[in-house]
Amino acid sequence: MAEPLLKVEDIHTYYGDSHVIQGVSLEVDRGEVVCLLGRNGAGKTTTIRSIMGLTPPRRGRVFFGGDDITGLPTHEIARRGVGFVPEDRRIFPRLTVLENLELAATYSRGEGKWTVERVLEEFPILRGLAHRKGGRLSGGEQQILAIARALLLNPEILLLDEPSEGLAPIIVEQLRELILNLKGEVTILLAEQNALFAIEVADRGYIIEKGRIAYCGDTESLSQNEEVKRRYLAL
Repeated sequence: MAEPLLKVEDIHTYYGDSHVIQGVSLEVDRGEVVCLLGRNGAGKTTTIRSIMGLTPPRRGRVFFGGDDITGLPTHEIARRGVGFVPEDRRIFPRLTVLENLELAATYSRGEGKWTVERVLEEFPILRGLAHRKGGRLSGGEQQILAIARALLLNPEILLLDEPSEGLAPIIVEQLRELILNLKGEVTILLAEQNALFAIEVADRGYIIEKGRIAYCGDTESLSQNEEVKRRYLAL
């Protein structure tokens, strides 16, 4: 059986004395889209931050491509092929869309399939906004730019933190199509409070509750499990 691309083993992460993540384990196979679900404050973002080295776990290990990346600096984790789109997107507001993309391309991991030209082909909305400053984009446009910019690093896996947060329903639908189109191109782990959206795009899901994994399974089974949805996702 092939080794998971990403493997998180029994991590424990703290904010000061607060024990936020209490033994989370999860796996993402190459080519999968996996969602991490849970209510606000359950520990989704902290799990993503732990993987990226932004809030390193005090116990447990994180493996990527078979290598132990626990405690490595965030820039080194990114250099190894872990792309990250944070909830606040962090685009450069004073740069144009095209300048944001071109800057990201300078940090690309060698010759990859994602180039500025390909991104503009795959995300036609960005071509039309190429000369608009990042700070003048809508929230949805900023989210699409943030994902496109992360792809230009040619990552092996993309971590998306709350990608649909605060977006209008029509933009969430565009985001759904975008992620579905990326299936097979890049492995994705998304932390998401919008369970209906996440279940539609993901192959498998984990539910986190109070810093622990409460459920894991394929999204088809999850979508049919009324008790789990009611208990952990308020659906």
